[in-house]
Amino acid sequence: MTIGIIDSGLTTSNPEFSGRISSASADVAGSRGLTNADDLHGEMVALVAAGARDGTGVMGMAFNATIAAYRADTPGSCLSTNGCSFADSAIATGINNAIAAGAKVINISLGGSSPNAAVISAVGRAASAGVVIVVSAGNDGGAQVDDFAAALRAAGNGNVIIAGSVGTSNVISSFANRAGTESAWYLAALGEQICCEYANGVIKVTSSGGSNYYTVYNGTSFSAPQIAGAVALLRQAFPNLSAAQAVQLLLTTATDAGTSGEDTTYGKGVLNIAAAFTAQGSTSIGSSQMAMGDTSVVTSPAMGDAISAASLPTVMMDSYARAFNVNLASGMRAAQIMPRLTMALTARQESLSLAQGRVSLAFTVDANGRNQGNPWRGALRLSREDADASRVLAARMIAQLSARTRMGLAYSMGADGLVASLQGQDRPAFMIAANPLEDAGFARHGQTAFALRQDLGARWGGLWGLTLSAERADGQIGAPWRTTGMPDPMQRSDAVYRFGAAADGHWGAWDAALGLSWMAEQRGVLGARLNPVFGAQGADSWFADASVGWRPMGDLRIGAGWRQGYTAIHAGTMLQSGSHLWSNGWVVDAALANALKPGDTFSIRVSQPLRVAAGGANLWLPLAYDYDTQTTTWGTQRLNLRPHGREIATELAWHLPLWGGSANANLFWRHNPGHYATLPVDRGWSVGWKYGF
Repeated sequence: MTIGIIDSGLTTSNPEFSGRISSASADVAGSRGLTNADDLHGEMVALVAAGARDGTGVMGMAFNATIAAYRADTPGSCLSTNGCSFADSAIATGINNAIAAGAKVINISLGGSSPNAAVISAVGRAASAGVVIVVSAGNDGGAQVDDFAAALRAAGNGNVIIAGSVGTSNVISSFANRAGTESAWYLAALGEQICCEYANGVIKVTSSGGSNYYTVYNGTSFSAPQIAGAVALLRQAFPNLSAAQAVQLLLTTATDAGTSGEDTTYGKGVLNIAAAFTAQGSTSIGSSQMAMGDTSVVTSPAMGDAISAASLPTVMMDSYARAFNVNLASGMRAAQIMPRLTMALTARQESLSLAQGRVSLAFTVDANGRNQGNPWRGALRLSREDADASRVLAARMIAQLSARTRMGLAYSMGADGLVASLQGQDRPAFMIAANPLEDAGFARHGQTAFALRQDLGARWGGLWGLTLSAERADGQIGAPWRTTGMPDPMQRSDAVYRFGAAADGHWGAWDAALGLSWMAEQRGVLGARLNPVFGAQGADSWFADASVGWRPMGDLRIGAGWRQGYTAIHAGTMLQSGSHLWSNGWVVDAALANALKPGDTFSIRVSQPLRVAAGGANLWLPLAYDYDTQTTTWGTQRLNLRPHGREIATELAWHLPLWGGSANANLFWRHNPGHYATLPVDRGWSVGWKYGF
């Protein structure tokens, strides 16, 4: 950027300006050259605006900018005790020359009475040419800005900023003219103790009384070039900005000072260049709005620590059509790991069951007793709402429809467990090590399930059966979802439907089952949730299950199972076809009844919960923006959802009758809990005793 500076000249030999003084620079009030031996005001202004970033001395705000300097002081006037004077004709010429030199911002650290028509016309031409003008408010300590500044603002068609001064604590300087009636265009910046005067190309040091001193300056003259430099930086970084937009950005992103909001002292507030460089207004990716602070992805437990090293760079646009490089990985959240042992031990539950003829019922209810003692009113029913209100944690009904047909219904229980019950599978119970054949990779609640089993009788040397099942649930998001800094409850659940068929067979000491199922998620991707900006439309998953059991002796059973999953992610606006996941889980367990005493059971299980083994999402994202052509370059970014860790859970369990009740002891060990490679081993033990009344 080129910054036009209309002032008293500058020292051309100063290394802070080396190679960056425009050849268009000139003395517009005479033929003396730019260097002014009688006054350093213009040089100080230029240092504040554009001093070099060279590791020494002063660094200006726009340290790489080109300086178009126009010396406008009246010849001989700087020798006066009142300081330099400036003719309106020279100021007008300087403005016109700066426009011709291609300046995007012009600094005028001058003041006084209202200018003549030539200056007003020059300011109007600058506004038409898309040039910002920054002018000092004046140093009279008055309630209104200088008439000169007010007149330039009135002629500038929204392209003029009036610069006030504050100290390091953002308190208005005693000498600075206040905003007054120009508060909408008044912006303060540091104007006290501005460093430093130069001599022979280095900062001037004065020695006196054994001490060294720097010469510093005060005044709104030195606030203005900071604002002018900020304009240059903005228009360099974002060349699409108009002059009016650059002005608006600096005024609206100012740090508030004094009375809340715009006021007659501080105007819009204090310059905050960092805030001006942040996205303003609504932001978007492509044509879809998304705030930079919004959650981009929440993964599921099956994905573990997959996003721990993820990178998903893209380009977002703000309301000024400015492009920002953003890494969406900063808005990703991994599924939270729940404390399994604590939940298992602190839950107060009661199990109720009864059987009569061909029907059996089982309920598990919350035993906290919130509604105990209240009289019952209304009809007995088990809708989802009534079950939730009554704290029914799970319910199951199995009915024998005919000699070979059984039906099962369940609430808050998945179809997998219901199918296992109808098949008569003998699975040991564990507190921590879950069975992946009952795991979809994410938490579900409010499940309702139906299963129908047909006994096929003796075939191929064994007894066979076929079970059909259906399930409806709400998939639960694995971590809090944030939208513009606030939780969004609408993102917490997702309708999930699942349908399956399973065949089972029994041959003496052996039993086996094979199952296939299809799961449809309304918005989720194996439990993960993607921001709607990607056009996510859910996913379809297919699971193939295989299990086998062997009873080598009456009291000993050994079993194993494997679940293989494939998830196809539905293509959307930014989700490309071909996005898919492969997942699997396995279990090996054994149970020995009457191990140490009659009626007890000793069990061991080693399992891997469902885990994404390969795959991810292909996202079509903007990667770059060209301001010259105003076009966006798009490309594919891969979000790998395979975790680095792999949970292996091992648990020993001992159940036995004791003192008229039942006792249990459990010992567990989890490697990489939750599929997090960096988490320490989760291990523990528990003992418990229950007595029913």
